[in-house]
Amino acid sequence: MASAKLRNVSIHYRFDGAEEAPVVMLCNSLETNLSVWDAQLPALTRRYRVLRYDSRGHGQSEVTPGPYTIEQLARDALGLLDALGLAQVRFCGLSTGGMVGQWLGANAPSRLSRLVLCNTAARIGTQEIWNARIDAVNKGGIGRNRRRSTDSLVLRAVYRCCPKRHQRDAADAAHHAGRRLCRFVRRYPRHGSTRIGSQHRGDDLVISGAHDAATPAADGRFLAEHIAGAKYLELAAAHLSNIEAEAESTSALTAFLAD
Repeated sequence: MASAKLRNVSIHYRFDGAEEAPVVMLCNSLETNLSVWDAQLPALTRRYRVLRYDSRGHGQSEVTPGPYTIEQLARDALGLLDALGLAQVRFCGLSTGGMVGQWLGANAPSRLSRLVLCNTAARIGTQEIWNARIDAVNKGGIGRNRRRSTDSLVLRAVYRCCPKRHQRDAADAAHHAGRRLCRFVRRYPRHGSTRIGSQHRGDDLVISGAHDAATPAADGRFLAEHIAGAKYLELAAAHLSNIEAEAESTSALTAFLAD
């Protein structure tokens, strides 16, 4: 594992797989780090060089002053690609990582050969929910209140289904990044995704969870309908389908990337 010093942040990243293989870039969700993709790694590295990284404020990446924006996180992804000399990648983002993917599809389409948006939406949650989330962090951190908080959209899913190592990572990430990003996500415009179809000319896949309360399946269908030619898949999962429906999610991802 290594870190890349970008213009205003240090981003922690890791490569797995053969150096000569095409690159798949994976972007984590709010309150997780790059290990959230552990289950997909064995299948992906059979054919690809997998680039995982901790989003700004998460894991071992630098915690900078907030609030953070989706554009800022997306430009971090572009900066990392530039620093590593990668002109184009297959990109898969989960939850807020999927919002990063939407921005990239709309604003830097030439950098993506394929785009997978998992458990995400053009806008996640309501302003009221995020206000409550921010208030919980201000009063002591989401990690501290994780068992009783009814406003934690992502962390409840993490604690329900993840191995203990992911639980600790999630609590640490929530403490550092929750307030910085929540303030922006609560007002992220719903129309952002509608630009992808006209800009991104690669292939796109939207994956939703049938039981996802944070980003309902209807939001995933909205995305797919507004991205020209996008494929849509709905799994029997809640918010972290790559963990909750591990086998089906991994199979769908590898099949789509290989087409």
